[in-house]
Amino acid sequence: MSERIDLSAVADEVAAGERLDQVAARLFPDYSRSRLQAWIRSGALTVDGAVLRPREKVAAGATLRISAQLEDAVGWQGQPIALDIVHEDDSILVLNKPAGLVVHPAAGHHDGTLVNALINHHAAMSQLPRGGIVHRLDKDTSGIMVAAKTLQAHANLVEQLQARTVGREYDAVCVGAMTGGATVDAPMGRHPRQRKKMAVVAQGGKHAVTHYRVAQRFAHHTHITVRLETGRTHQIRVHLAHRHYPLVGDPVYGGRPRIPAGASQALVDALRRFPRQALHARRLQLIHPRDTREMTFDCPLPADMQELLAVMSAEDPVDGLVG
Repeated sequence: MSERIDLSAVADEVAAGERLDQVAARLFPDYSRSRLQAWIRSGALTVDGAVLRPREKVAAGATLRISAQLEDAVGWQGQPIALDIVHEDDSILVLNKPAGLVVHPAAGHHDGTLVNALINHHAAMSQLPRGGIVHRLDKDTSGIMVAAKTLQAHANLVEQLQARTVGREYDAVCVGAMTGGATVDAPMGRHPRQRKKMAVVAQGGKHAVTHYRVAQRFAHHTHITVRLETGRTHQIRVHLAHRHYPLVGDPVYGGRPRIPAGASQALVDALRRFPRQALHARRLQLIHPRDTREMTFDCPLPADMQELLAVMSAEDPVDGLVG
């Protein structure tokens, strides 16, 4: 069955003079731009009760209202893909995403995604924005994720993420020997020339803050734990590369594998065969959207990162010492 939604939001001063579809995308981030545009054209999304075209301008203080049937996501079908479920109840599903699994369908990945697996597991998630996904991990990042099973849970989790009350911690292995932890407070946006990449930008970027500390130091690499204060696309990868400590195995922001001079064959082999960016979502903390319990979920390091760190401990110690 489809579900009816009734939502409203007031355009702020920033919205003055912006296109309706742009304002709607910011006020209703749960829904895709294409879905919002369809609702605008059909009259399901109104401005002060009036039906406008997507490109018409919006005045500050205008009330945008959505009254629509939430139909199944077009073309998103359930597929029998294994899920490593950490926790599940009537409202949420917490899972350990393996590296290599795309989160939701997009250009080049029309199926075989986490969303297809979730819809197969719980068919009602096909009616939710993005199939219940409220935050994402890159294809080659492993670790803990939460998805909503109801529209109410989805809205609540999105609100928690926007309020920055969701705790997200990661393990990462970087190129370079850090002397200590730090905070990166640097705005992010699209790369000015390579539009598929993100970058730290001087003007027009979105606020982005990443905290990290050293977990284990090696002669030419560092194992760190990372805490996100904001959640921009590729944030950890971009911020660490900006500090000249790119993630091991990151082909986009780290370039070709960097082999230390005099590295042992075991270390050379480990670096060259590591198949992805060395990034794992280790911990997720949230408030349960129905009963307000504080919940913490942990995922241990996957085997590939454990093996990489074991080789570094043995073959890349600091002054011959591990630690």
